[in-house]
Amino acid sequence: MSVIQFFPGFVLLGCLLLPVTLQADDFQYQFEAISVPKATADEPVRTQLSIEAAAKYLEHGSAAWNGQRKCVSCHTNGTYMTIRPQLSRTLGPPDAANRAFFIEQLQKLQAEPPERLKQSTRPAQVIYIAAGLAEWDAAVGGSLSPETETALELMFRIQTDEGTWGTLDCWPPFESDAYHEATVAAMAAAAAPGWIAKVQATPDASPAAGLEKLRKYLRTQPPLHDYSRVLLLWAAARMPDLLTQDQRQELLQVLLKHQKADGSWSIRAFAAPEAWGGGNRAAKLKAEPEFSDPPGDGHMTGLAIVVLRENGTPASDAQIQKGLAWLKVNQRESGRWWTRSLNTDSWHFITYSGTAYPLLALQMCDELPVAGVRP
Repeated sequence: MSVIQFFPGFVLLGCLLLPVTLQADDFQYQFEAISVPKATADEPVRTQLSIEAAAKYLEHGSAAWNGQRKCVSCHTNGTYMTIRPQLSRTLGPPDAANRAFFIEQLQKLQAEPPERLKQSTRPAQVIYIAAGLAEWDAAVGGSLSPETETALELMFRIQTDEGTWGTLDCWPPFESDAYHEATVAAMAAAAAPGWIAKVQATPDASPAAGLEKLRKYLRTQPPLHDYSRVLLLWAAARMPDLLTQDQRQELLQVLLKHQKADGSWSIRAFAAPEAWGGGNRAAKLKAEPEFSDPPGDGHMTGLAIVVLRENGTPASDAQIQKGLAWLKVNQRESGRWWTRSLNTDSWHFITYSGTAYPLLALQMCDELPVAGVRP
């Protein structure tokens, strides 16, 4: 007897329409009542942009990760805490449970031996906790909190002598190189309200020395690829004394040249396959059918517009307008924008930042309504 897939969740068995029991692998995020289906390239595109669907995806993804995985990840709850507070103008305040989870994780990491904190994913966790709490203070709390100060102090305590942090090199783009970690750390320091001025007032203190080491690292260490250059440009927008205006203009041109004819940007165009992390994903990337001409994606298109706007490019700029037009017609039914993982073809967690960045890009160009204000 033939079995035909009829529509998601059901199969046609003979003449009977029977429900399919979905397995854990059928979900990108799952915890208690939250079930977010896996991200796929063939998910239908929405006929109309839905801010509500995108917001629901962000809230559910972070809550499920907190509940099921119980750790800080760069790609999901780390992205939630660094981007979602900035979206308060559109979506209202973020769920305070996310901040509470980060503080809980900070306390656990504080109890770790110092040398252990420098290993594996722990440096990235500390950096993203500091960055998330700093963004929360800036966009929600309005002032520097003791928890953010503690996180930043811990972050600089585990800094390497070179001025960056230890990292894995196998999960691009987030956990793939020390340069990436350094740019996020710089943005954490810059986002925390008044923190840089406070530590510079006591230049002999260790955080002040660490901050100067970080600046020196980013000024002197060559970026690994064009994606690193975009992150450096983003950090420079937050830390204006990091680069000269000529250096920023040069990086802006690097970003702009990668825009595709349809207005999008593709993350795959920003580094050779061997250049991502330790090069362990090169074979996978080269085997992709779109390798010679990778399509645009939500992650890079959203990020490109955010970085352009933070560096002073007006929303009316023709290239930004083309990017916005692409975002408006490429959201999927789930609320996500599609981005194919650089790592495996299983979870595609990069669709999370690939949704957060587009929302922020749209907001920064005044394309989204203000929360609580009727159109």
